[in-house]
Amino acid sequence: MKKILKGLGIFLLITIIALAAAPFLFKDKIKQLVLKSINEKVDANVAFEEVSLSLFKSFPRANVTIDKLSIINKAPFEGDTLFYLGELNLKMSVKELLKSEGESMELESFSSKNGIVNIIFNKDGIGNFDIALKDDKEENPSDSKPFAMNIQSYSIENLKFTFLDESSKIKMVMDKINHTGTGNFAASKLDLDTQTKAMLSLDMDKTNYMKDISLTLDAILGIDLENSKYEFKDNKALINQLPLEFAGFIQLVEAGQNYDLTFKTPTSSFKNFLGLVPSAYKGDLDKIQTTGDFKVAGFVKGLYSETTIPKFNLEIASNNASFKFPDLPKKVENIVIDTKIKNETGLINDTYVNIDNLSFKIDRDVFNAKATIRNVSENPLVDAALKGTINLGNLSKAYPIKLDMPLSGILKADVTTKFDMQSVEKEQYQNIQNAGLVSVTGFKYTDENGKGMDISEAIVQFNPSRLNLQKFAAQTGKSDINVNGVLENFYGYLFNNQNLKGNFNMSSNQLAVNDFMTTEEPTKEGQKPSEAMKIPAFLDITLNAKANTVLYDNLTLKDVSGKLIVREERVTLENVKTNIFGGMIGLNGNVSTKTKVPTFAMNLDLNKVNISETFTQLDMMKSIAPIANVINGKLNSTIKVSGNLDAKEMIPDLKTLTGDLVGQLLSTTVNASNSTLLSALDNQINFIDLKKVNLNDLKTSLSFENGKVNVKPFDIKYEDVTVNVAGTHGFDQSMNYNLKFDVPAKYLGKEANNLIAKLSPADAANIKNIPVTAMLGGNFSKPTISTDMKQATTALVNQLVEQQKQKLLNQGTSALGNLLNQTKNPKDTAKTTTPSTKEDVKTKTEEVVKDKVKDGLNNLFGNKKKKE
Repeated sequence: MKKILKGLGIFLLITIIALAAAPFLFKDKIKQLVLKSINEKVDANVAFEEVSLSLFKSFPRANVTIDKLSIINKAPFEGDTLFYLGELNLKMSVKELLKSEGESMELESFSSKNGIVNIIFNKDGIGNFDIALKDDKEENPSDSKPFAMNIQSYSIENLKFTFLDESSKIKMVMDKINHTGTGNFAASKLDLDTQTKAMLSLDMDKTNYMKDISLTLDAILGIDLENSKYEFKDNKALINQLPLEFAGFIQLVEAGQNYDLTFKTPTSSFKNFLGLVPSAYKGDLDKIQTTGDFKVAGFVKGLYSETTIPKFNLEIASNNASFKFPDLPKKVENIVIDTKIKNETGLINDTYVNIDNLSFKIDRDVFNAKATIRNVSENPLVDAALKGTINLGNLSKAYPIKLDMPLSGILKADVTTKFDMQSVEKEQYQNIQNAGLVSVTGFKYTDENGKGMDISEAIVQFNPSRLNLQKFAAQTGKSDINVNGVLENFYGYLFNNQNLKGNFNMSSNQLAVNDFMTTEEPTKEGQKPSEAMKIPAFLDITLNAKANTVLYDNLTLKDVSGKLIVREERVTLENVKTNIFGGMIGLNGNVSTKTKVPTFAMNLDLNKVNISETFTQLDMMKSIAPIANVINGKLNSTIKVSGNLDAKEMIPDLKTLTGDLVGQLLSTTVNASNSTLLSALDNQINFIDLKKVNLNDLKTSLSFENGKVNVKPFDIKYEDVTVNVAGTHGFDQSMNYNLKFDVPAKYLGKEANNLIAKLSPADAANIKNIPVTAMLGGNFSKPTISTDMKQATTALVNQLVEQQKQKLLNQGTSALGNLLNQTKNPKDTAKTTTPSTKEDVKTKTEEVVKDKVKDGLNNLFGNKKKKE
């Protein structure tokens, strides 16, 4: 017994080893078969990542897995993905692996995951799926095929199918397709049992008609492979929750596809209609109380070819129906629906839509609509009418609308419209016939951030060529607004993707900008950051605005007026004026979000504004001239500035500012105690009192770029002292300034003035003012101050020495002795020695004069001011 078990164990071990080793033995063979099956027939770029073989994955069958299989089109669809599968599994009997070269391997089933199929027709009607190799040679029946089909079952998981017709501008997407089928494809006739789920979206000419409609189809299809005929047998379909049953067949013929189908709802309950509503909004369908009927029925019969479509008729009908949700107080009743979509000729342009009646009642409010659409493919003709009243507050009481805050207000409409799409596209508004009014009163709404808007009244009049906003009066937060104006191409925007054009007038007693800003939630980890604020590209609007008060951040603007033009993702400001900072500011310029980084360019005209307020409350001005906040008075200025905007806050990015400023000071005084820099400078200058400096009518100009401000030289007068100011500073508060003082000699002090007094009037008049430069460095909060005292001393010494030398040489040594005695310290008991030669006189004269000049200059600079 032990020997038998031991032998069985060895056999199992050898079998397992063989099964594990088989993929390595047959891998290359399978890979070559896959390449042959694709490349022999396909004119496209085909690629896959790996082909693997497993005998365990689907034991006792072999499983071939192809990873990331893709088919990429060549011209005229160069680079487009026609077909992609994340994973394709082919299953077959293990014995198929043992077949000799040239024999076909029979596939029993296949499955795929995460696929994409894109079918595209370009404007010339060429399809991207026509990738079969063109071969004039007749196919030899004896030619071997890599794989033979003996399919018994298949499955498709998470497939996305996209159909795009560029000429008709139709785009259909079926996403999240999960489909299974079982049937014997080895037989020429079979019944295929299928289960399908998908989500459907449909767009026509950039207008969305369906979005994420849930589709379910469980059907047995009778398939006749020899005649390419597919018949609906036992089947059940759901569109959202609307049930449908199909009967008939579809057959592929040489000219196209031949249809003979009928469809209908299996029951006539009005719950069928509610089944069309997406499940997220319909509530518990089983508990809804309904009366009346709702039917969908129709047929599709005929040939779909290059020139014809099948005739069809879709009828949707309901008569005197009602519904009520058990947990809601209101009932929707007197529901009438009579809609037909028909084609009676097989020509697509003869398709028409008739909404003969669509009406309902909530409480005492009745709403009616009707419309026809004809000539659908060449130049659609639309004729529609709306009439009725809706209490918006009753909507959430009759239907479970998911709102954070309930709506309120009364909507009234009595409107007719008749137009053709070509007139809309060509902006031939004289061909459009509009009439009637739409009004809303007492409308209240609160968004998810808690911000509410109360529209007391809004009236829109439909004129033949435009919509006239007769009145729009609303309040939100601290703001009130009143708007009127016209929209000139509402239909072009609505149906043809054209820009929305209009001219409006807005007035407000108070407008708080923050009331119209959205508070962004912080970005959660793993989420993409929110995009930068963008000015809508479709807007082409002119707004003439007036507001008594505008609140923006910490600023209060009075008597604001001007024109705003919104066009091509840019807001242009024209003649915008406001009273602020005790004066007036005018603005002309623009803000653009057309590029990735928003930009702005502004011309500002400041007229008699308070200097201190302007340069402390505006961050941009504070950076341009940080010292200006110590000046009390008024300013006239013109400023040109441009740069980037912070993408989220839409405020200037100071590092990118470029521009210039020209200003004139009016009625000004200096408050040096408010500035660390001026206080330090004031302590080192004895001959100027900064508090008494008069800057009236001072004109300055500066330019700024790359975070650096360049101040063009200007002069300040203080009595008979002139100060020339020039230099640069950065937005980071660093600075590099030169103050050049032109100081009269009389400020040198008593000793130096005694020397000058001994000169003749003519010689004294020749003594020039002293040029002294103070260098300011560091930054505005921690300044460093230095002077060129050595050069100033040398210049003055040279002047006085030359004057004194000549005078003393002429008068003799006794005069020098007197000068020495005059300069001698009274406490000094040492005897004064009088020079006896000319050279001694010269030397001693220079020493005396230098001492006197140094004493005078030390009194001017380098010492703290004496207390008065």
